[in-house]
Amino acid sequence: MESTTIIQLNNVSIFQVHNLVLSKVTLNIDKGEFVYLVGKTGSGKSSLLKTLYADLPLTQGEGSIAGFNLKTIKRKEIPYLRRKLGIVFQDFQLLTDRTINDNLLFVLRATGWKNKQQMQERIQSVLDKVGIATKGHKMPHELSGGEQQRVAIARALLNNPEVILADEPTGNLDPETSEGIIKLLLDISRTGCAVIIATHDFIIFKKFPSRSIRCENGEVIDGHVPVIV
Repeated sequence: MESTTIIQLNNVSIFQVHNLVLSKVTLNIDKGEFVYLVGKTGSGKSSLLKTLYADLPLTQGEGSIAGFNLKTIKRKEIPYLRRKLGIVFQDFQLLTDRTINDNLLFVLRATGWKNKQQMQERIQSVLDKVGIATKGHKMPHELSGGEQQRVAIARALLNNPEVILADEPTGNLDPETSEGIIKLLLDISRTGCAVIIATHDFIIFKKFPSRSIRCENGEVIDGHVPVIV
């Protein structure tokens, strides 16, 4: 029987340069799971996410994500890992000098797509999925914050990721817009893509309860009910 586990960490220690940020991290996340990563600013949430997308090297313990061994992954393999991941940031990180379509086209070209028609179809498909099908011709500054975050999620979906890692995706958004973004990410998780959201927005936990993992005092505490911090 095929394993449903998509992320596995066993006794992992996470460092920023030489500073120990988190220790003894043991964690299993399944395909299609929707998980909150909670904790105060500076508690290690972003460092944990960076370890998962191989921005921070895993030097102690064992870890794997989407079939890649984080302990033994080589630098040249990291782009292939990231094609299986969708990464969403708080500040959108859109290219401001080009349209939404061209932002997405840039990512497809960078990840090896060649066929122009297939690229256009994929762009339209992901924009449709995130509810902004008619906005592709616009520049980022012409969109609201919520729409720009939807573009960032569309960008994360381009290569059909197995995991989405979202770092404070509602941090710059008002409560109503935030709710729409969380609903969208929940819908994505129901398609079988694991979604991890680093956040300290306790209103979201209350409205959309799900499993939560808490970074606190240099450790990771895994709970199956949201913990308000």
